[in-house]
Amino acid sequence: MTALDRYVRLESDGLWRPAPDQQRRQVTISFGDATLVIADGAARPLAHWSLPAVIRLNPDERPAIYAPDQEASEALEIADEIMIDAIEEVRKSLAKSRPQPGKLRHWITAGIVAATLALAVFWLPGALMRQTLAVVPNAKRVEIGAIILAHVQTKTGAVCRDTTAQAAAGTLATRVFGAGTPLNIVVVPKLDQGALAMPGGLIILDAGLLQAADDPVAVAGFVLASHVALGNHDSLEPVLRQAGLATTFGLLTTGDIPRDVLQRHTEAVLDQPAPQADPADLRRAFAAANLPQRPYQVLADARSGTMPDLGRDTLDGQPSPPVMTDSAWISLQNICNR
Repeated sequence: MTALDRYVRLESDGLWRPAPDQQRRQVTISFGDATLVIADGAARPLAHWSLPAVIRLNPDERPAIYAPDQEASEALEIADEIMIDAIEEVRKSLAKSRPQPGKLRHWITAGIVAATLALAVFWLPGALMRQTLAVVPNAKRVEIGAIILAHVQTKTGAVCRDTTAQAAAGTLATRVFGAGTPLNIVVVPKLDQGALAMPGGLIILDAGLLQAADDPVAVAGFVLASHVALGNHDSLEPVLRQAGLATTFGLLTTGDIPRDVLQRHTEAVLDQPAPQADPADLRRAFAAANLPQRPYQVLADARSGTMPDLGRDTLDGQPSPPVMTDSAWISLQNICNR
């Protein structure tokens, strides 16, 4: 039951002024359908006031004086305490049930703000990342890779250089990724991760891995796994994800990325295990490169104590093109000893 329902039969006397320039007259007051009914002594309605619009002209005073609107075009004086309390309760009850424009605006504004924040948090970073990666030229990527490699060498030792061995590294890249590959393999004295793919088309290889391998196919597997570990992502993407939105925006607008950002990224990469390739993706990559899985698995097991489970090797026992000549392999194995 609503407040209006409780007072539907309540009546009282009052003094009603139809207009500011007219005399007051005795009337009977009762409740209608969300209205205050003003009637004469014969119960003939003289006026209907909308209860939600009724205004009290003298709050907290008795007798109470009401008006139907802000202009106070009419006035009604009521002395009956019960009727006054009833009118106040009904007005408050009806006011609560009305739509609140201010609250509606508040919720609309809050919704817009929330949507904007969601857009900024969930959509903008991804869109900005995609746009930046799409426009960074290859020359800039090579420059970023060179800066990262310089930071890597402070931890791993200088890149090992030998003309014959570097040619063998090029042969390895071609055998794994195909002729014309932009990827460049460099060897450092000590890299705990074995092999890491870096921006600028760099794959950094551990000299110890070369020494531990009995077959260049095993090393080719590590090179392949480091690249596949990127998934379908750009090799520059991990750098920007760690650096954040401001750095990504800076690279997009100025074409530059702070060296200290690249240094922090390098340190973070070298302080954690190598990213792991998805086994199914890696298995398909081995098949596409026409490389058997087993030599890679054996070498990975020897280094970490865990043999990667790549499922059935479709090339097991099948002939495959050699990775490189024996002389090239010996040169590559000894690249850091020259």
